Formats: sequence, structure tokens, C-alpha cells
Amino acid sequence: MDIGVALPSAGPLANRENLIRFARAAESLGYASLWTYERLLRPVAGSVPPGGTAPEQLPEVYRTVYDPLETLSFLAAVTDRITLGTSVLDALFHPPVVLARRIATLDQLSGGRVLAGLGQGWMREEFEAAGVPVRRRGAGFDEVVAAIRACWGPDPVRYEGRFYRIAPSEINPKPVQPRLPIVVGAMTPKGVDRAARIADGLNPIAFSAEATIGAGARFRHAAAQWGRDPESLSVIARANVPVTSAPIDRDRPYLGGSPEQIAEDLAKLHGNGVDHVFLANMAATDIDEELSLLSRLREALVGVGLG
Repeated sequence: MDIGVALPSAGPLANRENLIRFARAAESLGYASLWTYERLLRPVAGSVPPGGTAPEQLPEVYRTVYDPLETLSFLAAVTDRITLGTSVLDALFHPPVVLARRIATLDQLSGGRVLAGLGQGWMREEFEAAGVPVRRRGAGFDEVVAAIRACWGPDPVRYEGRFYRIAPSEINPKPVQPRLPIVVGAMTPKGVDRAARIADGLNPIAFSAEATIGAGARFRHAAAQWGRDPESLSVIARANVPVTSAPIDRDRPYLGGSPEQIAEDLAKLHGNGVDHVFLANMAATDIDEELSLLSRLREALVGVGLG
């Protein structure tokens, strides 16, 4: 099972120097991947969350969020081996041909190190700002993924869909990777089933061991029903957790707490159908402490046989 980490690409730690230091440290310590995410804006009046009925204030960290692809392109130049992932890009906010070319360009500049995590988006205010109707979710997302795949295929590229059309054209660059992996961020049964049908992997949020393992099992089962090889697909879990110097004794979130506690959780998850886990430290406030925790976690992972 591979272990990755989310970059300090949002909030008070997001700046050029910190990003370089963090990326280089993660690579030198042997982590498998670096991750960013997309947030267009933070409505000052709040936003209604999925399943909610009233606006809620969004986390302060969303006040500043660096663009994911620009950030990863920048860090591709200061790293050599580590995988560069998005979790997630809100695919519906971008014309497919534009997004396809940007991701392929990053894959070229990084030497084939990109993992494209895509999602549908949920915030109504972001859909309004992007000029895209919320009702495009679902069928529109399927088309975005199909159109991106078409752009990465042989020229001339052609795509005819309900929402998008690409006239027969030469569209370049192509990715370095013969099949650049697209993973879909999803947790609901419908979303997991969609990922099994159209994606190379599932990217659930790790709320608990049971939910994460269950989502992965459903994903692989659904993929098999579509005639796909489940073993060729991946489950990449995201843990939005506090990573703390001292152990958390009460109400500890799954995969959160001290590096030693996290390593124990990961050791128990290993071998249960999850291929990759990356940690996003929701308690990060000091870059030097972040780098120290990165090193300490790596030692703890070695100690439980995940080094």
C-alpha cells in the first residue's frame, strides 16, 4: 500500500518556499505521492453543504487555495520521482479540451508522473461562477471524462456528445503515460458505481475503516459487472485529518492523531483492497512542524512494516 501526503497548497502555509520544502522533503523521505485540490472561491455568506438545508461557513483554509495544476507544474521542476495527484479537480468547471491539454502538459513536464483525480463539484456558488448549471452533474461528468480520454487518444480527435463537441482535430500534447489514470472522487453508492464504469480508480474520503473498505469492495464488484478487470483498477483513499505531535486520546478521527497512531491504523488497513492512502493534515499551522511530522510518520510506517 502506497502512502502519500497532501501539499500545503491552501491556507496560511501556502507559499512558494513552503511548497518547495514540503515537496522535496516528501520525495526524499520516500513518500509515494503529493496531492492538491481545487477550490474556486469561499462564499462569505457560507454555502449549503451536500445534504444540508441552510448555509454553513466554509473552513478558513479555503480563503487561499492555489490552483492545483499550476502548483503541480511548479513542483514537477523541483522533484524527480514522486507522483503528482489532484484530489480533486472539479471537472465540470473546465472545457474538456482545455483540461485535457493542461493535464497532458503536466504529464509531459513531469516525465509521466500525473494521477488525475476528478470530481463533480458540489458548491452551487462555484457552479454559478464557472457558468455551468448544477444539473449538468451526472451525465455531463460522464461526457467530460469521455472527451478528455478522446483528447488523449490518436489524432484526429473527434467527440460528439450532448454537452460537448470536438470537431476532427489535432490536439496535443498527449500524455507521456499510455493511459494516464483518472480516478473519481466519490462516496455515495451511485458515485462509486459511476467510478467503476468510467474511471481507472476510486478516490473516497476515509471516514472509517469500514466505510473505506466497503467503498473499495463495491467499486471492484461494480467494475467486474461492467466487464472490467477489478485488479487493474485502484482505490486511493484521502484522509482529511489532524496530524499531531501528541497522541489524541479521545474522539480520535480515523487515520488522525500522532504519527504512531496513524501508522497503526494504516497497518490494519493494509491488505484490505486499498492501494494508496494520502494524508491531508487539517491541523497544519507551522511548516517546520509539518516537516518534522513527515519524518516521524515515515519512521513509524517503517516500524509497522509499511516503509
